[in-house]
Amino acid sequence: MDPALTSFPDALRAGSVVLDGGLGTLLEARGNDVSTSLWSARVLDENPGEVRAAHAEFFGAGAQVAITASYQVSYDGLAAAGFDAAHTDALLRRSVAVASEARDAMAEPGWVAASVGPYAAILGDGSEFRGDDSLGVDGLRAWHRRRLNVLAEAGADVLAVETLTTLAEVEAVVAELDGVGVPAWIALTVADGALRTGESLHEAFQIAASSPAVVAVGVNCCAAHEVTPALRLARRVTDLPLLAYPNSGEVWDGEARAWTGDPELPDSLFREWAGLTAALGGCCRLGPETISRIAKVRG
Repeated sequence: MDPALTSFPDALRAGSVVLDGGLGTLLEARGNDVSTSLWSARVLDENPGEVRAAHAEFFGAGAQVAITASYQVSYDGLAAAGFDAAHTDALLRRSVAVASEARDAMAEPGWVAASVGPYAAILGDGSEFRGDDSLGVDGLRAWHRRRLNVLAEAGADVLAVETLTTLAEVEAVVAELDGVGVPAWIALTVADGALRTGESLHEAFQIAASSPAVVAVGVNCCAAHEVTPALRLARRVTDLPLLAYPNSGEVWDGEARAWTGDPELPDSLFREWAGLTAALGGCCRLGPETISRIAKVRG
């Protein structure tokens, strides 16, 4: 990466960004408990040094972007765990701060992407793997508003709006991003060529790409076989840079709260996706070893 490229949109236009992997996966591998409904947000609250160290490990493996531990940090989610709104604001800011500290310690240039998880994530029951459309557009706009603004003000380079499952939530987020003042990417999670709710992936990409605040679109937290068809569909919809960070080959069982299946993804898939994307990384169950492989494919 040319050190003269200082903005994340510039890096995307260069077309070879390496994202990090599953932060919760790495925190668990490092011996942290991510089994509660707050997942990595609990570690962020109780041991932020561990989150910083996990980001540093991904950077050391070749990642150029740290996606923060704010995915599960929401006001109602933390209220259910006994935290007030001021504490939630502080955790959102901390998520950006610890990722920035890890980034700043690296010799190579890098960026911090503030994770904005979907409404379904707060339910803690795997709803983001099924889709939840219980809130309308107005309700979702209100739900996302404060968090988006706090993360933007915290100094993130980009907002990583990820694992979106419904057209209503894509529409709500796009509406709220206008005026936030920080670029964003929107990553959808898909199954059988559609959003998790069965709604149109084509329409979702159209809505996502309609905002001048959105600098990239793509997919995350999905099965490997969904990636290439989704990216090709996105390219027919928009000329924005594309990104992908899928799960391992395993499948999440929300009731058993366990992963099953074969985790391996071959380098041939990474090469295929590298040819279709401006930014590539991993999501659930993909750690530093996989990011190192992706970095080598990216060259």
